Amino acid sequence: MDASPKRHPIRTGLLLLFSSGLLAATGSAASAVPAVGGSAPPWHPILGGYPTRTATRPDGVTGGNLLYHGGPVMHQSKSYAIYWVPSGRSIVSGYRSTINSYFTAAARDSGGSQNVYSTLTQYYDSGGPIAYAQTFGGSTTATDPFPRNGCPPYGGLPVCITDAQVLAEIRRVMTAKSWAGGPTHAFFLFLPKGVGTCEDAGGTGCAFSSFCAYHSWSGMGATEVRYANMPYADTRPEACGTGQRPNNSDADDALNVTSHEHREMINDPNGNAWYDAYGNEGSDKCAWRFGTPLGRTATGTYNQVISSHVYWLQEEWSNARSGCVQRGV
Repeated sequence: MDASPKRHPIRTGLLLLFSSGLLAATGSAASAVPAVGGSAPPWHPILGGYPTRTATRPDGVTGGNLLYHGGPVMHQSKSYAIYWVPSGRSIVSGYRSTINSYFTAAARDSGGSQNVYSTLTQYYDSGGPIAYAQTFGGSTTATDPFPRNGCPPYGGLPVCITDAQVLAEIRRVMTAKSWAGGPTHAFFLFLPKGVGTCEDAGGTGCAFSSFCAYHSWSGMGATEVRYANMPYADTRPEACGTGQRPNNSDADDALNVTSHEHREMINDPNGNAWYDAYGNEGSDKCAWRFGTPLGRTATGTYNQVISSHVYWLQEEWSNARSGCVQRGV
């Protein structure tokens, strides 16, 4: 880990970047605070109350290549999915199975160069380059009641969960399932439809107005928890939806943000590894850029084929090409 000032420990992984009238928008994410000298820029995860569909941040692509800041990457990753669905709440049929199938497919394609994860192998730390080496550790549905609102309800959403409450639930599930933490494990907590989530008790930066998802971490070493807070994207499809449903499921929109967060957890898990001069992580630089469609199912267009499964996922930044790519380096 470098000794320079760190960005905020919660980094917004997928800001609301629709340009007006376009579901496949061309905006991209960036920090509002430019770098000072060679140190890591100050970072705040939710950069103001951006309105949906107009929150473009043009410095994502113009900020140049990702720079290495000395921190660790995930050389391999084992992913876990937690669906927090208390009694009285529900998730549409097929949502969980489609997401679980995605993690399984991404793991089966390990070592290949045919999907968006293969772009990450060009990044490294002192231990060497990232390997496309993934496994899926499994999933569970947590039925624990939601705690008392940790943040003020907003936007007609009666429940508001803070980052601290998300992390507490992940830790509870890890204990119950005997799932270990550590620097190679990634935990995704998926909230049900109609649930709000904000960074803190003051309602700083909230889902569907400031972000679609984010990743963060807590702890160090063998007990570290690297995690992503995954609000239900189709709660506000005008904010976090892609407009494509190749699997005819709400999970299609969820997987676009899942892919984004997963890749950022791999090459910048602690906010001190790979990001550009403006603080953009690799997926931020290519948010809402989807590249060239590969085909179409009966219900939507796809641009990724991962272990014979089709998805509509944003591109990833490639330093080798100084641009956003769909696969390879």
